[in-house]
Amino acid sequence: MDAQTTTELEAATFRRLREHLMQARPDVQNIDLMIIAGFCRNCLADWYREAAECRGIRMDKDQAREAVYGEPFAQWKARHQAPATPEQVAAFEAAQHRHRQDR
Repeated sequence: MDAQTTTELEAATFRRLREHLMQARPDVQNIDLMIIAGFCRNCLADWYREAAECRGIRMDKDQAREAVYGEPFAQWKARHQAPATPEQVAAFEAAQHRHRQDR
């Protein structure tokens, strides 16, 4: 497979993941993604911003989050993100330790 096709497939996969997380499963909380997978929607936005900056494109955190969330983060958060429960916080802290060991 040539490099252009690989890039196009990777971009399509990213768009599908973004659509799934933002539209199909907004009920899945970022903290739960972090506990299970070690990344969340905000991580995707950080990676998006870092990729832009590697190409000389200046982008702040809010711009990157809007690119990933499809709207300003504050709006998305108000509609979909619930406060973390004590159980989620404890699981997150335990997962952080596990994820650091996996690196």
